[in-house]
Amino acid sequence: MRSVEQQLAMVVDAALMPEPTRVSITDGLGLMCAEEVAASSPLPGFAQAAVDGYAVRAVDVGGGVALGSTTAGNEQPVERSLPVVGEVAAGSQKPLRLQPKQAVKVATGAPLPTLADAVLPLQWSDRGRKRMTPSRPVRTGDFVRKAGDDIQPGDVAVRQGSVIGPAQIGLLAAAGRNKVLVYPRPRVTVMAYGLELVDIERSPGLGQVYDVASYAVAAAAIEAGATVTRAGIINAEPRRLKETVAHQASRSEMLIITGAVGGSSAAPLQEVLRELGEIDTTRVAMHPGSVQGFGLVGEERVPVFLLPTNAVSSLVIFETLIRPAIRQSLGKATPTRRSVQARSLGPINSLPGRLGLVRGRLMRDAETGDYLVQPLSGAEGAPAHLLAGFAEANALIRIPDDVTEVRPGDLVDVEFLQQR
Repeated sequence: MRSVEQQLAMVVDAALMPEPTRVSITDGLGLMCAEEVAASSPLPGFAQAAVDGYAVRAVDVGGGVALGSTTAGNEQPVERSLPVVGEVAAGSQKPLRLQPKQAVKVATGAPLPTLADAVLPLQWSDRGRKRMTPSRPVRTGDFVRKAGDDIQPGDVAVRQGSVIGPAQIGLLAAAGRNKVLVYPRPRVTVMAYGLELVDIERSPGLGQVYDVASYAVAAAAIEAGATVTRAGIINAEPRRLKETVAHQASRSEMLIITGAVGGSSAAPLQEVLRELGEIDTTRVAMHPGSVQGFGLVGEERVPVFLLPTNAVSSLVIFETLIRPAIRQSLGKATPTRRSVQARSLGPINSLPGRLGLVRGRLMRDAETGDYLVQPLSGAEGAPAHLLAGFAEANALIRIPDDVTEVRPGDLVDVEFLQQR
């Protein structure tokens, strides 16, 4: 039996990175940048006012007094008024030149007149229109955004390998880029296998059940950030089966097949997969979900996961082993979910020698701020396979393989699930 850590290392190592593609900068949100983008011009491109106020020479408004150098109540007002010789709005393309002992009214973002070296905020003045009397001094550079303060020409605006967020999109726009090279979302194809399965458009007959797992896993893959194709229930005839898997592998970075392990009914599919590549169905030391398979198929050695028909086991396997591979393909620095320690509000029993993955409802103590978790499975006699319990959960409790019993009040490691 292979450990979860060993299985995860195999999975992550085999994860495929999609070929880079060029997209609009807004479509790059959340994706990993595949190029290094350098700025060709300074940001900002010119000296501009950082606040509404008056462009001045600091020396003309008592600029020898450093801001913050006086204590409250001891600051002396500046007894000097200056003529206001013009006004500059944001976006103005009309250059102005400031003469000594003059002021120009400026809006936030307006270009600074020539010779002006500071902006006196409106609230530090009498707000005069023809003449302005300052009430406090400013120093050279105060309330001014200098040209290139943010980025200089040649500076790297967005680094290769960084995940593009809102700030990176702003920097790309500032660099004059409307497109950027990114690694796209990994393409994941989800299929179901099983003679007993029917799709939800049909009514199950005797001995038949709805295909639930492939829908749940496909949704989990979308939530993880992948581009997902749900290919439905695949034909069990060997030739058709081989053609379908080969076709889907050629257009995917990952295949997930639910119903592909557990019992002799899955043997024909596994035999077809071995003709296309390498498949390993060794048990993994976790519960639920120990029965699973992993391999590589096709010329591109596309990772393929074989999951059970049971939706709960499939979702637990996905969270533990598949989601981290998708997140790594997206370039996320931390591919695993956030985890915390919490006190268990109920007893938990776990199988010896296996990592126990117990659904739970995580909460905070209003007075202490401590994390508390209510187990929704794992109690003696409680069913581990019911999907309704998973729907109520917002966390997975991780019970180490050498722990078989958790008592109320014990500390346990808890991993967040999707926030709702």
